[in-house]
Amino acid sequence: MSVYFNLECQQCPRLAQHLKQIRVTHPDYFAKPVPPFGDPHARLVIVGLAPGMHGANRTGRPFTGDHAGILLYETLYRFGFSTQAVAEHVDDGLILKNCRITNAVKCLPPENKPTTDEINMCNQYLAAELINAVPHDAVIVALGTVAHNAVLAGFKLKKSSYPFAHAAQHKLPSGQWLIDSYHCSRYNTQTRRLTTEMFHAVFATAKHLLD
Repeated sequence: MSVYFNLECQQCPRLAQHLKQIRVTHPDYFAKPVPPFGDPHARLVIVGLAPGMHGANRTGRPFTGDHAGILLYETLYRFGFSTQAVAEHVDDGLILKNCRITNAVKCLPPENKPTTDEINMCNQYLAAELINAVPHDAVIVALGTVAHNAVLAGFKLKKSSYPFAHAAQHKLPSGQWLIDSYHCSRYNTQTRRLTTEMFHAVFATAKHLLD
């Protein structure tokens, strides 16, 4: 267990019970809190919402094995943050370079919708990660409003001072940049609320700020 992750955490009864049931119906699934993945000292930190049922919840690695990970890992590879463009399972050899992926909520929520209490409870881990493991010159990319608000809560910043908008750039008091993006979910990409070009532009900005 690290200061910002606990594999045995069961502080959210609904989530703990949900994962317990999944371990019965899908005994080959990871079905536990999913740890952050990547370089522990990375200057690019990506914050997602929560593990997907047949993605991270199955494989034990963020955005691995589900639709949302297709665009994310292709983009990370394109901009030099990953050794591979496709993430299928934890033993596929993929390595992130100067990049780490974490989630606002570490456990799979029913219907992919964590409650406000669950988001707030899990924020203790994200806050510890942001404060202890994210350099002051880092760029944080928040995938969606929940992730954006969770980052602000982790830094104890007011949401009204940093409104979410796709491609918005926020300079945080602690020195990091926070960049917003619509989540790379199946719904957003299939409805073209988020296009490949839009997503690539977010990471082009991130790379520019890091350079």
